[in-house]
Amino acid sequence: MNDPKKRLLGMTLPELKAMAVELGMPAFTGGQMAQWLYGKRVADIDEMTNLSKQNRERLKAVCEVGRMDPVDCQRSADGTIKYLFPVETSSPTTHHPSAKVETVFIPDGDRATLCVSCQVGCKMNCLFCQTGKQGFEGHLTAADILNQIFALPEAEQLTNIVFMGQGEPLDNLDAVLKAIEILTADWGWAWSPRRITVSTVGIRGKLQRLLDECDCHIAVSLHAPSHELRSELMPAERAMPIAETIELLRGYDFAHQRRLSFEYIVFEGVNDTLAHARAIVKLLQGLDCRINLIRFHQIPDVPLRGTDDATMLRLRDYLTQHGCFTTIRASRGEDIQAACGMLITKSEK
Repeated sequence: MNDPKKRLLGMTLPELKAMAVELGMPAFTGGQMAQWLYGKRVADIDEMTNLSKQNRERLKAVCEVGRMDPVDCQRSADGTIKYLFPVETSSPTTHHPSAKVETVFIPDGDRATLCVSCQVGCKMNCLFCQTGKQGFEGHLTAADILNQIFALPEAEQLTNIVFMGQGEPLDNLDAVLKAIEILTADWGWAWSPRRITVSTVGIRGKLQRLLDECDCHIAVSLHAPSHELRSELMPAERAMPIAETIELLRGYDFAHQRRLSFEYIVFEGVNDTLAHARAIVKLLQGLDCRINLIRFHQIPDVPLRGTDDATMLRLRDYLTQHGCFTTIRASRGEDIQAACGMLITKSEK
């Protein structure tokens, strides 16, 4: 049986040069491939017209671009589009050739944001997140992460990318960093890292790597200002308490171009009082950051409820007045289950 072809999508410039040399081509051919893959977003090796026909045939014998189009899409009344992408990869112990992930395209005036996934399911099992209820089914490769961007019909419209889809980015950090390298390198898509935000619950040892190895914006999932309450909502708190996360963040500069934000889903009667707001102010005191209040979107078999508009406004105003610049994030795509915490790709969905 023939070996599967290697995907060029997701290879770095050194990897593309090594592939070229392995196939008997000059190393600079790898740079040409990078330009076609990431600068011009070709879907087929035959489109790489400044490679000789002989070299294209050599490449096609063992490689393919590896782009995979979405297999489904749903459109929200508010313009949000949710795509379903096939993925090839998985965890080190299992392989899911038919696995899929959801990706959300959010147009908003002159901005267009893509919410990308980095895992099939998630290990974090946050109480309020439907992806966590799916369980963990596998890591995405850099190719599978990038495919959500490069195979997106609206890719040319994108102004921002957020790693806020399915999965915890730090739990698949090598693939996430590799994808970000390709998106931001001069030989890649040449985007500014300031157009990319990585969201995380905070994982010991890996958050510092993310901070040191890329210049993207950071969004920390907060959701509760105390260790006890956050542990109830987010099991990851037990392994890396939010106080420890904050202490690490204090060692980095967020006063200039790089931005730090905290995501705070608001639950009625759980984390929505002024006492909670005062605790947030105390926790984040002196840290250059912003807070995004997020409406909770109901998911099955979870007893939590979203709070009312008046309470959201009261929290926003209190936090802002006490030195924590705070916004209420607009809810998008709830009618197609594309809003925050609603993504899931279990077959029994």
